[in-house]
Amino acid sequence: MRTPLIAGNWKMFKTIAETMKHVKALRPLVKDITDVEIVVAPAFPSIHAAAESLRGSNVLVAAQDLYWEREGAFTGEVSGAMLKDAGADLVIIGHSERRTLFGETDATVNRKIGAAFAADLAPIVCIGETLDQRERSETLDVLDRQIRAGLDGVTSGQLVQLVLAYEPVWAIGTGRNATPDQAGEAHAHIRQRLRQWFGAEAADLCRVIYGGSVKPENIRDLVAQPDVDGALVGGASLDVKAFFDIARNAAEAFR
Repeated sequence: MRTPLIAGNWKMFKTIAETMKHVKALRPLVKDITDVEIVVAPAFPSIHAAAESLRGSNVLVAAQDLYWEREGAFTGEVSGAMLKDAGADLVIIGHSERRTLFGETDATVNRKIGAAFAADLAPIVCIGETLDQRERSETLDVLDRQIRAGLDGVTSGQLVQLVLAYEPVWAIGTGRNATPDQAGEAHAHIRQRLRQWFGAEAADLCRVIYGGSVKPENIRDLVAQPDVDGALVGGASLDVKAFFDIARNAAEAFR
């Protein structure tokens, strides 16, 4: 019912030339993976080059952030309309690095979601708890707050187009990852809240993916959880073979 999604967040890596080399190598490897949606998210300067190199393929392009205004005197910011024009199909919003390093809040996440929909970009909205919050048994409360505030005003129809990425902050770039049971518990809770706040039909169509030290070796166990619909991959997505292996292993696990 839900098409699995494997997305690679490249963060601040790869020049335009490196991006083109990467996607040209990736494209033929994944061409036969048709039952999983595959996405790469290069840095802003490389979005257009990636989109052009991937035109006609089964790989979509995402941006890593956007600003909520369409245009104006906002030095250094990029609008949804600009990203769409450059070739992006989706946009990552509220990644923990944006929240912790650059002051993102649930309120700014909410405004950016609105801007993404206005620009016809599908939002990949990141939520998740810190290590301190998990150790204080606050994980589910944190997820509730981030969903309720971040998705405030989102309609049931929009929820279906949106992707939620559960990323425990303590697992991002640390080599640690949530166990399949931990991921499954969080995803089941997220799905329950979506049903409660948006209705069963929309909640059952909204994809909820896992992020945090995803590797070819652990993707099968993660997506075996009933409410895990794929992964937002960080470091491993920078390696063509590793990212292909993750997408292939996920596709096989979902069959």
